[in-house]
Amino acid sequence: MYNYHPLKLFILILSCCFLTLFLFSGERGVEANADHHHHHHAHRHLYSRRPTKLFVFGDSYSDTGNNRKSEASSWKFPYGITFPGKPTGRFSDGRVLTDYLAKFVGVKSPLPYQWRKVVGGQHLKNGMNFAYGGTGVFNTLVSDPNMTTQIDLFQQLIKQSVFNARDLQSSVALVTVSGNDYSAYIARNGSDQGFPAFITSVVNQLYLNLKRIQNLGVKKIAVTALQPLGCLPRMTANSSFQQCNANQNGLVNLHNVLLQQAVGKLNNETKDSSILILDLYSSFMTVFKNKGDRLGSIRFENPLKPCCVGVSSGYSCGSADENGAKKYTICDDPQTTFFWDEVHPTQEGWRAVYSALQATMHQLL
Repeated sequence: MYNYHPLKLFILILSCCFLTLFLFSGERGVEANADHHHHHHAHRHLYSRRPTKLFVFGDSYSDTGNNRKSEASSWKFPYGITFPGKPTGRFSDGRVLTDYLAKFVGVKSPLPYQWRKVVGGQHLKNGMNFAYGGTGVFNTLVSDPNMTTQIDLFQQLIKQSVFNARDLQSSVALVTVSGNDYSAYIARNGSDQGFPAFITSVVNQLYLNLKRIQNLGVKKIAVTALQPLGCLPRMTANSSFQQCNANQNGLVNLHNVLLQQAVGKLNNETKDSSILILDLYSSFMTVFKNKGDRLGSIRFENPLKPCCVGVSSGYSCGSADENGAKKYTICDDPQTTFFWDEVHPTQEGWRAVYSALQATMHQLL
């Protein structure tokens, strides 16, 4: 997919890091990162009340049912077979990252935005999920609400007094960016040379999005680092799910370095807010290395091999031919696999990631 020589890639990434440090830093770039740690420590105890609401923005890693039933595989069997036993619009056999974060924070998984009128107001008490599978910070191959639009919808609800200032102050936001902007860039034949500049523009836009969520009144935000895209089954299939694509993971590392700089800057600019990076890169890698979580209760024999796959190219998990015959195969037990389909973890995969992340998540409480 990319033909970077590893050394060239390294030099490229290094030069880009200097470039963007410059872009982000203003006058206080280096010291900003230095006092970042102290800042968190000082402000960790600002809120004695536990969060009461979760607001979610992003893509299929956090979508719990906003996608259109007519279009998304997440509404087709066998999605949802583990939980709740039928498809509910989650891109997994069961729970996704949102569900685990909600559990950690101590609220029920928030209602998907598209169902807000179908069910009564009492369901709004847990917050709301605006995430939409396939979207990015910019427009992707899905024409639907990119992150700016998702935040617009949130802002409209605040203006309509669906959520008030107190709701927002005692809430947490989850923001997931899982690489759809980059898939769209490749699909539109973006050049390899242009990739670093495009990654910079994605993170710059994400910075603006996070700042806007803060300005709307949400004081605590968890944002995901990019997972190792080079280890997704769609990238490892040609090595029989044995080997990650190092070039692609090099680009992921550039995104994650820039994200750290952006979050460091935001945390220094705001005294009463904190943004936490959920490091999906290292938690995925930890799980792959240990073939499960560190507690050893979960075993994935080959973590890179998905449970549900299309029978041939052109077909994917959940697809059927014109006669309705299924065109995918499914493993005997999704609990023994980390990946559900070619890009999404199983419920058990997310549980392992969650247990690897948990130690860092306490500042959200």
